[in-house]
Amino acid sequence: MSNDPEALEDQFHPAPTWLEKTCMTVCAVAIVAMGIVVITEIVTRNLFGFSFEVSEELGGYIIVGISFISLPVCQVYRAYHHVQFVQTRLSPRMQAASHFLFDVLSLLFCLIVLWQLTRFVMESYRSGDEAPTMLGTPLWIPQAFMPIGMLAATVSLTRSMVGNWRRFRAARA
Repeated sequence: MSNDPEALEDQFHPAPTWLEKTCMTVCAVAIVAMGIVVITEIVTRNLFGFSFEVSEELGGYIIVGISFISLPVCQVYRAYHHVQFVQTRLSPRMQAASHFLFDVLSLLFCLIVLWQLTRFVMESYRSGDEAPTMLGTPLWIPQAFMPIGMLAATVSLTRSMVGNWRRFRAARA
């Protein structure tokens, strides 16, 4: 087995699954939808002096959805920042150990946030909260993207954690 840090990382880093690919597709569709909403608003305001009055609300919902649904995509494609000047000074085994420790701490944080977001959405659903806007959107609908994205992130983090554990065991000290 190779002791090259990058070869080990590539070997044990999880590849995108249907979960991350679905999240990426949802984000892409959401970005296109937001573009259509904004362009429609610009055209109707400038050409017809008319506003739909919902573009800001819809844009806000879409931004929140993208922010949470993109979490597993960023995890699996290694889009998060890493402290390279520290990592490059560590042995492959210690690099794997630090990634594993970071994944464990991140997973614990994600589980706590998932629990709280789920409670938040359930409370909005039970109380029947609606947006005080022209749409009157039941707030649990856009809020539901937050725990869904966090759940997907916990799945991707768990897969990454398992890969980093395997990399730690495979690396020589």
